[in-house]
Amino acid sequence: MRQVGHFIGGKHAAGTSGRTADIYQPMDGTIIGKVALASTAELDAAVRNAAEAQPKWAAVNPQRRARVLMKFIDLIAQNNDALAELLAREHGKTIPDAKGDIQRGVEVLEYSLGIPGLMKGEFTDGAGPGIDIYSMRQPLGVVAGITPFNFPAMIPLWKLGPAIACGNAFILKPSERDPGVPMRFAELFIEAGGPPGILNVVNGDKEAVDAILDHPEIKAVGFVGSTPIAEYIYARGCAAGKRVQCFGGAKNHMIIMPDADMDQTVDALIGAGYGSAGERCMAISVAVPVGKATADELVKRLIPRVESLKIGPSTDTSADYGPVVTKAAMEKIKSYVDIGVKEGAKLLVDGRDFKMQGYENGFYVGGCLFDNVTKDMSIYKDEIFGPVLSVVRAETYDEALKLTNDNEYGNGTAIFTRDGDAARDFASKVQVGMVGINLPIPVPLAYYTFGGWKRSAFGDLNQHGPDAIRFYTKTKTVTARWPSGIKDGASFVIPTMN
Repeated sequence: MRQVGHFIGGKHAAGTSGRTADIYQPMDGTIIGKVALASTAELDAAVRNAAEAQPKWAAVNPQRRARVLMKFIDLIAQNNDALAELLAREHGKTIPDAKGDIQRGVEVLEYSLGIPGLMKGEFTDGAGPGIDIYSMRQPLGVVAGITPFNFPAMIPLWKLGPAIACGNAFILKPSERDPGVPMRFAELFIEAGGPPGILNVVNGDKEAVDAILDHPEIKAVGFVGSTPIAEYIYARGCAAGKRVQCFGGAKNHMIIMPDADMDQTVDALIGAGYGSAGERCMAISVAVPVGKATADELVKRLIPRVESLKIGPSTDTSADYGPVVTKAAMEKIKSYVDIGVKEGAKLLVDGRDFKMQGYENGFYVGGCLFDNVTKDMSIYKDEIFGPVLSVVRAETYDEALKLTNDNEYGNGTAIFTRDGDAARDFASKVQVGMVGINLPIPVPLAYYTFGGWKRSAFGDLNQHGPDAIRFYTKTKTVTARWPSGIKDGASFVIPTMN
C-alpha cells in the first residue's frame, strides 16, 4: 500500500505525527494508500525551510525564474498520461477529464512565464524639481495555498505558479483525499531546476490548516473549497494579519430564453450539469427556462439525455463521468435527492440506485433531474456538488434575473439566447462574478481573473490573471532626489506639487 508523506526542502519527508488518512480509489471503493496528516511542528519545519530558501530565489532575475517554470511545464507534458491516470484513480473523474484538469492549470503556468513584464513597476522622470518617483513590485516571502479535492492539479497550479514566478516560496496543503498529483508536481519542480524549499507540500487536515493560518512567517493564504470553511479561513487568516483570498461554494444558474437554440442549450446543460459528476464549483446546477413552452420543451429533451448518460470507472475513456470522490459524498448527494422528493419537487430521472457492474463498491451516483423546483427548497438553496440538475421555471426574463441575483452565491452564471439585447442586459445587471453568453461554464482564460461575488468569494483579489501578481507581491514606491545645487532650506509642511 502506498505511503504518502510530505515534500519539504526538495525531498520526501515521512510523516511524524502518527496520524494518517486513507486514500481511496473511488471507482471500486478500495483503499490504495495512506497519507500522513501533518502536525503543527511539521508545518513549522516546512515554513522554516521555505523562509531560508526564499531570499535567494527572489534574487534570481524574473527571466530565469520563468525558465524554471518553462522546464516545469515541459516535464508536466512529458508525464501527462501518468499524471492523469494517478489523478483519475484518486479522485474518480475520467482520464480525459483529468487531462483537462491538468491543462487548465498549465495554462496559468504559461501565463506566469510573462513574469518579467508582469512585475514591472512604474517610473516618473522629473516628478518635482530634481525628483524622480518609481515603484517596484517585490515578493511577499513565504505564502501558502489550501486547495480542494475536486481539482487536484488545476487549482494547486493556479496558486503556486504565479506565487513562485513572483519570487515567493510556496507551501501547498492539498486535499488529503487525492494528494498524489501535488506530490508529483513538487518532484517535477525540483527536476526542472527549482531550488529546494521553494515548493513544499504539507499534507494534512484541520491541524495543518490552522497552523498555516496562525504561522507568523506565512504572509498570504489562498483557499478554494466550501463557503463555511472559506469564511473560517478568511476570518482567522485576516485576524492574524495575513493577506487572504478565499473562494467558496456556488449555485450556478443558466437562463434559457424562449429564442435559445434548444439543441445547443441541451448539449450545454448536459455537459455543464453532469460533467465530472457535478463536482465543479462552476457546474450548472440550476436551469431556469423562461416561459412554460420553453420549460416544457427543455424538460422533454433533457429526460432522455440524462437517462442515457454513460457512467463508468475512471479508466473508461468513453464514460461521460465517473464516481464521486468518497462514500460520504455519494451518500450526501443521495440524501439531497431524498429531500427534494419530500419537499415536493418532481423527480424526472432518479439515479440513486445506479450500480456499476463489476464495481459495485464504487462511489457512483446516476444522473438525477428535478422539475418544478422552487427557491425555498433545500435542493435549490444548498450546494449539492453532485450530478443533480434542478429546473426552476420562470415566467419572465425579469423573474429569472431576479432569481439569480437573489441567490446567496455569485460564482458563475449563463444565458442562452439569440437576442443580443437580452444578453447585453443580462451581462450588465446580473450580480455574479463570471458570466457566460451561450457558454455554460464561463471559466476565464488564464490572462483574465477567476472569481465570484457574494458568498462565493472573500477577499479583494481574484485568482490568476493580473490579480494573482497583485496578490503575491507588495508595491514599494521610491521618491528620490539627488544633490544638484538645489537648496530649499528646512520645510515643516507636507510636500505638495506646488
